[in-house]
Amino acid sequence: MRGAGLLGRLRGYIITGVLVTLPIWITIYFSWGVVYNIDSLIEPLIPARYNPNTYLPFAVPGIGLVVLLCALVVIGWVAASLFGRFLVRMGESVVGRMPFIRTVYSSTKQIVESVLAQKAAFSEVVLIEFPRRECWVLGFVTGKTEGEIQDVTEDEVINVFVPTTPIPTSGFLCYVARSEVVPLSMSVEDGMKLVVSGGIVAPPDRRPPEARKAKRVPAAKPHTVVGPGPRSDGND
Repeated sequence: MRGAGLLGRLRGYIITGVLVTLPIWITIYFSWGVVYNIDSLIEPLIPARYNPNTYLPFAVPGIGLVVLLCALVVIGWVAASLFGRFLVRMGESVVGRMPFIRTVYSSTKQIVESVLAQKAAFSEVVLIEFPRRECWVLGFVTGKTEGEIQDVTEDEVINVFVPTTPIPTSGFLCYVARSEVVPLSMSVEDGMKLVVSGGIVAPPDRRPPEARKAKRVPAAKPHTVVGPGPRSDGND
């Protein structure tokens, strides 16, 4: 029994060690891969006399990343100016005349804008019943519905984006009555982690204890099993 208990503790220690070290290793691995790939692309473009690695006995990682960040700062500063906005509009108008290139450019631009601006676009995390009753999904409120869609409905309607797992850049746009929405206290970042992880990384309930007693989501109704009626032997 002591041997079984010792093996159980050792297995628990091994699992705990894996849980602690694996996220760190994966983060370092992917971060190093990003830095290495950026350096391999940017460093050949740097003149040798301006590259610190030319004068050092060892290679310093991250030179290409620093140059790329500086270039992005300069590009962003120019694009924010009046002349830069004019150049961007001219460039987009030229790209818009190319049949295949304009599709790739517009799709890529929409994906990048949605990823970078998701915190600004999403104001609240909610639960809605989708795609059927008694089936709840996580959604992000993007604003109050306006125009014809609100005019033809009697209830106050809000826009809810339901992302797909594990890629949240695609999803469904739902127009839901505010009375049918269950607001959540989790942040947009926690909601995104929940979606991307497929429900594995669930944020803790940060509501006060008295608020946890209130159940906003109704319990599922029991399903009635409809069986065959009484059999008849034909002698009735």
